[in-house]
Amino acid sequence: MKVLNVLRATAGVHALAICLQPVLAGVYLDGSPAGLRMHEPIGLALAFLGLAQLLLATVWWRTGGRWAAPAASLLIMAGEVVQIAMGYSRQLAIHVPLGIALVAATVAFAFWVNKRQVVAA
Repeated sequence: MKVLNVLRATAGVHALAICLQPVLAGVYLDGSPAGLRMHEPIGLALAFLGLAQLLLATVWWRTGGRWAAPAASLLIMAGEVVQIAMGYSRQLAIHVPLGIALVAATVAFAFWVNKRQVVAA
């Protein structure tokens, strides 16, 4: 149960951080270079949050949790790695829609893992 609580907290922080990304991109597009200066390190931190989430989800699954948690976390983390690569290579045709999908998936995961029924396998 303790691992689940840490997973829930990590998923919440992950969801909050990823929701900042479109806001910071908008700040940059509005003419402030500070938006991009903040968008980049938070994007890199998201990959590490994704890795932590994946590890916690795997531990939770192995101790009786749901197998869908590490599966979803792996897809989110893989998407974040691709997202970082597309951002650095300025492939905005992929970066923007993938970012939208990652925000939706990460927020959905945070809500799912915080449901009371998620404990039952």
